[in-house]
Amino acid sequence: MAEALKNQFTLEAAHTIAKQIKNVWPAFDTKAFINELQDSFDALDLMARAKAISHALGKTLPSHFADASQILINSLPAITTNADNAEIDNEVEAEVKADAEAIPSGKIPFLYLPHTFYAAFYGLDDFDNAMRLQYELTQRFTAEFSIRYFLEKHQQATLALFKTWATDPSEHVRRLVSEGSRPRLPWAQRLKAFQQDPSLTLELLELLKDDPSLYVRRSVANHLNDIGKDHPEALFATTARWIKNASPERLWLIEHSLRFAIKKGDAKALAILGYGEKAKVKIKQIKIWPSTCFIGQEVFFEFELHNHSTHAQNIMLDFAVHYVKANGQTKAKVFKLKTLQLASQQTVKISKKISLKEMTTRQHYAGTHFIEAILNGENTRLGQFELLA
Repeated sequence: MAEALKNQFTLEAAHTIAKQIKNVWPAFDTKAFINELQDSFDALDLMARAKAISHALGKTLPSHFADASQILINSLPAITTNADNAEIDNEVEAEVKADAEAIPSGKIPFLYLPHTFYAAFYGLDDFDNAMRLQYELTQRFTAEFSIRYFLEKHQQATLALFKTWATDPSEHVRRLVSEGSRPRLPWAQRLKAFQQDPSLTLELLELLKDDPSLYVRRSVANHLNDIGKDHPEALFATTARWIKNASPERLWLIEHSLRFAIKKGDAKALAILGYGEKAKVKIKQIKIWPSTCFIGQEVFFEFELHNHSTHAQNIMLDFAVHYVKANGQTKAKVFKLKTLQLASQQTVKISKKISLKEMTTRQHYAGTHFIEAILNGENTRLGQFELLA
């Protein structure tokens, strides 16, 4: 199994934070700050560790939030710009870890997560100073978790500020507008008001849909994907409107936002992307090897796809692996494969590798695993392999 993320965030983070604060505010009581944490810190998970540090800050920084927030801002290093993050799988831990590493923070992932929680827990009644602190923090880490407290207590004021931040020069600030207001943000409390009424944030996404940064556009896509889980018609209406004369960048955003609906084989989602017709193809020459393997190894599969119709066809090709779970039952996990246009009578060979290494987000269990090809939303079983412990 991959190492737990909390193990990357030890008391070393607290000592680093204390040193940074001490450098700009010599009166900071480092000993008292560390003593607040030592007894129970190791037993806590990642988020609880960050919250514990934030409460230790609350006991050792000045009680007046305006003064304390200015000290924290002064303690931050200079902003380091970075190129767009590479696309990652939409796994919870992978997504949060990628955000944490977007800008190096003294080589300690999540170093400024406690600062963001401090803003949420101690700054709710000082909107302007709390927003200024989060504005600075999100350019060094992310304020997507803490900003949600303000969207709940100060909805109109926060949304109004977000309209300004949507045009900010910093891609990290613009991304916060979308990511922080996601109704179903992983590892965060859900924004129930936004789940009930997607119009509250759709106006913001309109401002960001053609953002020059992939980092921002990916967040917009994830936000739309969230909306689609509660209001699929709002997702379909938005993407159907956006796809008209869409640039390649916006088209990618639309495809990414429809991925959950596509994985379910939703006919409306497939039709928006031009894959609404049933695929009239034959699958031939199927091979899966090795037929028996061990956890940690790899499985390969390949097949030929033949268009036997008299016209070209647009094909969206995904595949599913039915992983064995701890209870012995199987559950399908859908993976993107490729899209292609097959000319009449054209045949293409498709091949793919499946990694069976243990992951933070997936544990493997022995048993029979099935593989399916998914063509324009319809599943066809390719075969199976046996996984041994």
